[in-house]
Amino acid sequence: MKIAMLEARTVSKGDVSFEEIYKLGEVREFPLTPLEKITENVGDAEAVLCNKTPFTREVLKACPNLKYIGLCATGYNNIDLDTCKELGITVSNVPAYSTAAVAQQVFSFILYFAGKTSKYAEFVQNGGWIRSETFSDFVFPITELAGKTIGIIGYGSIGRKVAAIAQAFDMKVIVNTRTAKQDSSVKFVDLTELFRESDFITAHCPLTEITNGMINKSVLDLCKPSCIIINTSRGAVVNEADLADALNSGKIAGAALDVLCEEPMSENTPLRDAKNCIITPHIAWAALETRRRLVKTVAENLKAFIDGKPINTVI
Repeated sequence: MKIAMLEARTVSKGDVSFEEIYKLGEVREFPLTPLEKITENVGDAEAVLCNKTPFTREVLKACPNLKYIGLCATGYNNIDLDTCKELGITVSNVPAYSTAAVAQQVFSFILYFAGKTSKYAEFVQNGGWIRSETFSDFVFPITELAGKTIGIIGYGSIGRKVAAIAQAFDMKVIVNTRTAKQDSSVKFVDLTELFRESDFITAHCPLTEITNGMINKSVLDLCKPSCIIINTSRGAVVNEADLADALNSGKIAGAALDVLCEEPMSENTPLRDAKNCIITPHIAWAALETRRRLVKTVAENLKAFIDGKPINTVI
């Protein structure tokens, strides 16, 4: 089978092996694929492995040999699924591979704001403790997580993992989800209650017509002034201008985002200079162990397709 890997550099910078994929056919590997070279790089390949490359109807129609798209991701909003179905192209994703890593990142954000470790480390590095008059110089306010309320939007594998970690910190967990769940350890609420009651709000929902821009002025106005907003899902879940306004006006205390509407980050994003806002470059999923797990599943998905028994299919 002829296989085109269109975005190898988004998964590995030499630290994750593609050996299992190379065993499955004739592979052409591209570090990245610009928009204008998608069809050229696909060429006569029967299978494509990609991450964020957009496969529009126009692109799909221009790739007559294509029979399989293997996503190196969970999300598939970059693929025109209707056209894939029409053309008989199988699409597989990699579900739940990054659950532990993303939940870990969520709590690194929460602890950043609650414990102020980085601020205290800088304080000590700059000689602040040397000049202190007391043995304990608590110059920055620290918050206990025990008893605080975390609001989780979306209750898939990552949302459930975040809830479990929060419960280990003795936090109260409230959840908003579009699909009814059976879980007596958390309280299911509507969005209004979630935004009113939460000390921390973290989004773990897919990007859909309903969730696009759902964190906006109308719900941010409901928040406690001490609330922290966290987004590790998809950038467009947040209305960035509204969030920047809420931060700069002091309506909320802070925000932490691993995803933005435009990636790589635009110089003009309204959150770039927003108060008490930290941004990481879409790396919550990118732990070495996580990427190895991802590539292993991508290879397993492709092998299953070749064997005529496709798995993890969205089409």
